[in-house]
Amino acid sequence: MTIGIALSTAETITSAALEKAAELNLKPLTVAVLDAGGHTVLLKRQDGSSIMRPQIASGKAIGALAVGTGTRWLNANAETRPHFVNALNGVSGGAIVPVPGGVLIRSEKGETLGAVGITGDTSDNDEACAVAGIEAAGLVADCG
Repeated sequence: MTIGIALSTAETITSAALEKAAELNLKPLTVAVLDAGGHTVLLKRQDGSSIMRPQIASGKAIGALAVGTGTRWLNANAETRPHFVNALNGVSGGAIVPVPGGVLIRSEKGETLGAVGITGDTSDNDEACAVAGIEAAGLVADCG
């Protein structure tokens, strides 16, 4: 059996994340849902999102997948071990965005299914929307 994220699940995650953003009255968001292999399942960009938001959202999700936990962990390490995060970003070809808003998606059994990356508001708000989306899909969010 292949473990992954179905398109219908990705749609639930993005819809719930954007509903949370509306509830919090946030700036326009971009949401990327990636499978465990780092492939894009769904990318949604709200009207008014700036031009680099798809790359930032994907970079947050890739960062979570790269280290096996949410990007809050990467953010902390960027402050305490910048050489590590710089090296990690180097070997990834610059694909990692090490700030909160990248959240690992886990099954109830703890299996990594993919990751969500959200950008557009503060990193804390981006992360809160990712968690809301993942939990609305009945899955476990790992923020790091």
